[in-house]
Amino acid sequence: MRFTKMQGIGNDYVYVDCIRRDLKNPSEISRLVSDRHFGIGADGLILIRPSEQADFCMDMYNADGSRGEMCGNGIRCVAKYVYDYGLTDKDEISVETLAGIKYLKLTVEDGRVSRVRVNMGEPVLEAEKIPVRAEKSPVVREPIEVCGRDWEMTCVSMGNPHAVVFIDTPVKEFPLEKYGPYFENHERFPKRINTEFIRILDRGSMEMRVWERGSGETLACGTGACAATAAAVLNGLCERKVLVHLLGGDLEIEWDEKDGCVYMTGPAVTVFEGEIVLPDGLE
Repeated sequence: MRFTKMQGIGNDYVYVDCIRRDLKNPSEISRLVSDRHFGIGADGLILIRPSEQADFCMDMYNADGSRGEMCGNGIRCVAKYVYDYGLTDKDEISVETLAGIKYLKLTVEDGRVSRVRVNMGEPVLEAEKIPVRAEKSPVVREPIEVCGRDWEMTCVSMGNPHAVVFIDTPVKEFPLEKYGPYFENHERFPKRINTEFIRILDRGSMEMRVWERGSGETLACGTGACAATAAAVLNGLCERKVLVHLLGGDLEIEWDEKDGCVYMTGPAVTVFEGEIVLPDGLE
């Protein structure tokens, strides 16, 4: 299987061109290639497929083999892949995902894509659609008990579910590995949850760490940065255009007041290309 390793501010995936040849059992393949000791090493697997509704289709799998609806950093790299490898010559494309069709604008420098702006769509705030079991909807500053400690969460879906928690301490000091798994698998989240722990720096910036369902801590999460921005606006903590500092780098996020959509802008980088021999039955 030929592949390309790509990353968006440290959120790394293995990309495979499935336009001409499909893969069997992508869930098992994702578990194999994502292993950082016995595989290629990644947060998951992304397949680029043909689409009848858009220019391309992104099929995403987490490191544990579960299928994901959407990945903000991943979709930027899809845009870079299809342009850099000559699958399109357009600088504005549409990509079908399980979270709907997303529209992307590519910044091309010296014949290569360097940055991508993605219309991530409108944030979903209805509790049932996120989904989250809650006493009210939208779920803003709602109490939740995790590990015997009381927290407040604001829940948003950006095609996949997020619980945003605001903290006062620097995020690098926060014991994410202690609390992240318990949030992910809490009974109030029927489809599990991605959890963002956010410290507001000022009205135009915040810092973030994220525990992603199916992958654990990642260096960045594009949908999470979008959800965190929406949550911060709902709580009156920041403006609608902010810079989000993640462990892997920065994302520019804007929740447009006119059309209600969230726009994410950030880099996309090719790390290396390669070929891996798959076990029998996975080819």
